[in-house]
Amino acid sequence: MLTFERLKEIVLAYPDTEETTSWDARSFKVNGKVNGKVILFWNPTYDAPVFKVSFEERDFLLEVDPDTFFTTDHHRPWPLILARPDRVDIDWVRANIDRVWRAQVKKRTLKAWDEASSRA
Repeated sequence: MLTFERLKEIVLAYPDTEETTSWDARSFKVNGKVNGKVILFWNPTYDAPVFKVSFEERDFLLEVDPDTFFTTDHHRPWPLILARPDRVDIDWVRANIDRVWRAQVKKRTLKAWDEASSRA
């Protein structure tokens, strides 16, 4: 089962990330930028993570795996999807976090991360 603490461990392993609060929800951001960009949220109402995805990916996930992924009226206008912590695949979680982090982090941080990863 995916917990907030497990998400925290995954996200904070990336450089230039921080735990914070956004709209009264626990969240993680890429820091080092003005108004750091959120990587993901933990929705307290549903006790579930909220991931950034494209609208196309969200619609696909809702169609193929409605037992794991869902949305709400509040989240529907945004490119976001909620996941049931007891069902979501940890590899999907890692891939989503990696993709969102890469899109938001400074290019020099990304380059250093990739270089260090290729040497490991």
